[in-house]
Amino acid sequence: MPDVATRDDLALLMSEFYVAMLGDEELRPIFTEIARIDLETHLPVLVDFWEGILFSTGNYAGNPMAIHIHLNRQYPLTKRHFELWLGYFTSTVSMYFQGEKAEMMKTRALSIATVMQIKLMQDA
Repeated sequence: MPDVATRDDLALLMSEFYVAMLGDEELRPIFTEIARIDLETHLPVLVDFWEGILFSTGNYAGNPMAIHIHLNRQYPLTKRHFELWLGYFTSTVSMYFQGEKAEMMKTRALSIATVMQIKLMQDA
């Protein structure tokens, strides 16, 4: 299996990741009813985010913590939600890629989930 090497690789990962997550009855309402994400708009933003992390492109200019704090105030995100999110993320990466960048994505996702949970608890 190849390693993550291009923006197209990241686009594939984000698309497949969201297919998996939106297939989960526990997570789907958070994305479709609470956050009301538009995948056509949202997926390229996620690709920018991960491209910046992996390849230092600087294309992402958002504030994911602020977005998730706002979401958490509308619908409290639980440890279980983060565990599901992380499980889908790591399994999707592992399904398509292996190597340094793929491992970096999984490690960074764990870090992001951990920090986000801590900050959301502090905001409560």
